[in-house]
Amino acid sequence: MSTLSTMSEPAGAAQTRATYRHGDLRQALLDAGIAMAREGGPDAVVLREATRRAGVSPNAAYRHFADREALVAAVSDAAAGESAAAIEAEWDAVPPGSSAETARAHLRAVGTGYLRFARDEPGLFRAAYTVSRDLSQAYSPGKAGPGGRTPFELLSVALDELVAAGVLPAERRPGAEFSAWSAVHGLAMLALEGPLRGLDEAALQRAGRAAIAMVERGL
Repeated sequence: MSTLSTMSEPAGAAQTRATYRHGDLRQALLDAGIAMAREGGPDAVVLREATRRAGVSPNAAYRHFADREALVAAVSDAAAGESAAAIEAEWDAVPPGSSAETARAHLRAVGTGYLRFARDEPGLFRAAYTVSRDLSQAYSPGKAGPGGRTPFELLSVALDELVAAGVLPAERRPGAEFSAWSAVHGLAMLALEGPLRGLDEAALQRAGRAAIAMVERGL
């Protein structure tokens, strides 16, 4: 009976059970996609390769991801969540202070965490911030860090704190996210793919602090 059952299995079924068993297939595919993005950015994410790494047949992926774009979008969300976690780590390290001091420190924490993530995880950084075509998913729970906020939300909260502390005039608050984000993101991309790639770590850190200070003064 056992022999007959084994002979009647579809090709590759035994291998699938041996490598995958009864786990969460969607998560296994997503983990494979994240690993590929970490290695080479969003362009490196391939659905068939994800199934190979997960140890399942290519057709099995379509129950969870309709196509490559769906997997890339899920990887982008996960990468944004990791970026939020890097920002939260800086945020949580802010020491107690006045409302103005704390608000300023939180803004700096957002910029510092953002640049640190770009430096430490260039492939995931690209996946997090070059895939989405608009801001429609900026508040998606899938992009949130452990604290439940996305990178865009963390920046927004920091700016709202500046207003509440009397540091940022309320009339200058609308759209301030875009100016702050653009300045720091521009530096990150110049360091990843542009003429600042040759700077050493110390020079990049000085440039990051200067860019964040410029944003703070400008606001």
